[in-house]
Amino acid sequence: MAEAIVELKGVGKSFRSADGSARSVLEGVDFRLAEGEIVALLGQSGSGKSTLLRILAGLIGADAGSARYRGQPLYGPARGIAMVFQSFALFPWLTVQQNVELGLEARGVEPAERARRANAAIELIGLAGFEGALPRELSGGMRQRVGIARALVIEPEVLLMDEAFSALDVLTGERLRDDILRLWSGGEMPTKAMLIVSHNIEEAVLMADRVLIFAADPGRVRAELPIRLARPRDVDSLEVRALIDEAYALMTASAPVAGRATEEPVRMHLGDRLPDADIGRMEALLEMLVEDGREGRADLPQLAEEAELTDHDLLPLAQALALLGFAQLADGDLHLTELGRHYVAGAHTLRQQLLGQQLLAHVPLAAHIRHSLEQAPAGELPQEPFLDLLEESLDRATAERVLRTAIEWGRYGEVFEFDLRTGQIHLPAGEEQEKNAL
Repeated sequence: MAEAIVELKGVGKSFRSADGSARSVLEGVDFRLAEGEIVALLGQSGSGKSTLLRILAGLIGADAGSARYRGQPLYGPARGIAMVFQSFALFPWLTVQQNVELGLEARGVEPAERARRANAAIELIGLAGFEGALPRELSGGMRQRVGIARALVIEPEVLLMDEAFSALDVLTGERLRDDILRLWSGGEMPTKAMLIVSHNIEEAVLMADRVLIFAADPGRVRAELPIRLARPRDVDSLEVRALIDEAYALMTASAPVAGRATEEPVRMHLGDRLPDADIGRMEALLEMLVEDGREGRADLPQLAEEAELTDHDLLPLAQALALLGFAQLADGDLHLTELGRHYVAGAHTLRQQLLGQQLLAHVPLAAHIRHSLEQAPAGELPQEPFLDLLEESLDRATAERVLRTAIEWGRYGEVFEFDLRTGQIHLPAGEEQEKNAL
């Protein structure tokens, strides 16, 4: 077994909620990154992947367990670890050359040596001739190359990449990813190991030697998928497609026995996060399952390709349909339940009725809101108490997103309404009038 460069044992991390209570983001994470390997982390938004990267980068500390670099505890940024961010994180008033030199300047490297090393990194990453350009003069792909050059110029042993390609268009992202792999395989990079956080299953399978599947609330390693194929990998090969299917199956497995389909929707708790999925896309996905030849079942990677959806968009839609009992997830496939067939075949009114029924039965937050409105004298309440309730287990931004999703689903299912102007949630108009008349 190759020597571990970084290692986490039993790592936990909590943040304070608005009410002062601790919210666990990571719990019991064991992780090892060895020389010569690329590891990818996959997981839904909010599973703690980025938090894990920041612990490894020394930007934040762990609350429990240990984080080590070359056997030594991490107490702040390590000289041998560099991070590339999704947002490019460039200083807009500095040139490409100056942005790349920043890390070297902070380490006290002499100007002549800074310039030499920065020029070498800029050329390596394919930006020769743009040394004097400002970030606003560059495309998104070129700005991300600057971010990568800035990380590589300090000659890190470990390169951490947090959704480094996700802000780019598909072709630009693929080109940059291929360039990084070419430099890695050719030994042109100083880096000895890479850890990549991604939402893109295909990207993870094409790049990594191991893929770790992260569970959420709290974040922890749920499964590991080894990739024993030589690079470069052909995305259309049977071996790669099989691994992508397996990764999808691991990502969508919600039961202790992975791949076992059940007609029973997933059980939730009141403070659980909801998949970020809108009704229109959910219905479109259901309708794709009854197209000619599908017979109510489809492979998720194939659906993603045909619907032109990223994994980041597709998986929440599939999870939402499973949650509401309209579809099942098993072995990386999505297929209709009998209820889902009724939904697809039904008119708009029937769809509303079925969604409202399933929402109250399987989404505790929606049922709680509805019950609270029924108890309220005027049949209406502000959204803040429900946000406060969610913030007991979720951060503010996630709580707002979850409540927004619940309201969208509730409005479509005619369970309750929402006044955007006042921020009030209220019973549907007819029911509200009946209540006020009592």
